[in-house]
Amino acid sequence: MSTRDILINYIKKKKAATGNELTKLLKISRQALNKHLKELINEGKVIREGTTKGVKYYHADSKKIPLQKFRKTYLLRNLKEHIVFKELDLSLQLQKKLKKNIFDIIQYTFAKILNNAIEHSHSKKCFIEAVLEPYKISYIIRDYGIGIFYSISKKFGFSDENEALGELTKGKITTMPERHTGEGVFFTSKAADNVNFRSHNINLIFNNVKKDTFVEEKKSIQGTQIGFEIGKNSRRILADIFNSYAPEEFEYKFQKTKVLVKLFQDKYFSRSEAKRLITGLDKFKELLLDFQGVKSISRSFADEIFRVFQNEHPDIVIKIQNIRPSLQAIINHMVDNKI
Repeated sequence: MSTRDILINYIKKKKAATGNELTKLLKISRQALNKHLKELINEGKVIREGTTKGVKYYHADSKKIPLQKFRKTYLLRNLKEHIVFKELDLSLQLQKKLKKNIFDIIQYTFAKILNNAIEHSHSKKCFIEAVLEPYKISYIIRDYGIGIFYSISKKFGFSDENEALGELTKGKITTMPERHTGEGVFFTSKAADNVNFRSHNINLIFNNVKKDTFVEEKKSIQGTQIGFEIGKNSRRILADIFNSYAPEEFEYKFQKTKVLVKLFQDKYFSRSEAKRLITGLDKFKELLLDFQGVKSISRSFADEIFRVFQNEHPDIVIKIQNIRPSLQAIINHMVDNKI
């Protein structure tokens, strides 16, 4: 029987249990216990009540806590995102029930996502659902328009919607440059515990708890559905996220970005692939290329980025992380032989 099963069975049998009881039962440290309990709480299997030394843990079936939900469909024509958020705030009493850092994140991301639906989706309506649970808050914004990946793909002439994925993660991409900076989706992806962008048969998922980003194929849906989730006790702060990519040294402008190289593909053989990867990155002053999961690159690929592109943009700083030693050697060769 697993540690999780032992915990659940004991709590269910005892009706309520303290942290001290559970550490003695499992013969593990309090830190290890808290890790297991946090997972069970987030999954809705265990409920925590009380503060400090008075904390007790209950089985979810023994203490049903009603979820607070907000559900509504809106016509998008002339809709104002701040008015919708105010309605949501009043309905769920978010300012009262959320810590300031979490409220700020919800307010910012909700407004950005809903504004995208209003101005970019070409949909007549959208559905909104927000759920306030004991340990987390989540919301879904769903439109029935052309789809976020299709919109980007059509605007920039990509061969298919999959090419739009990587561009979306870079930041600063927008189909309306005269009115938008394209930063909203980028910062939303960094602010959540989990956030997914689903459109047609593509589901782009950012799991910031596990520090993972991946794509999966789902049953096709019309339009775009974005689901956002964050724990009510998260220490994430919106200002810190902004400062990570728009620091003082760049006059607080969005000038740093991180590119997940594997989102495009895990093997690179040509200059054309390198050019596709670095499209739009000349808008930034510092680039972090994350090679996690990339299996191979060619010399021509490395040359295009680390010699040609770098020579054309000498003021741009290019940094690398999570790269295999064999691939780093190829890049080093290009850098050492720059002309």
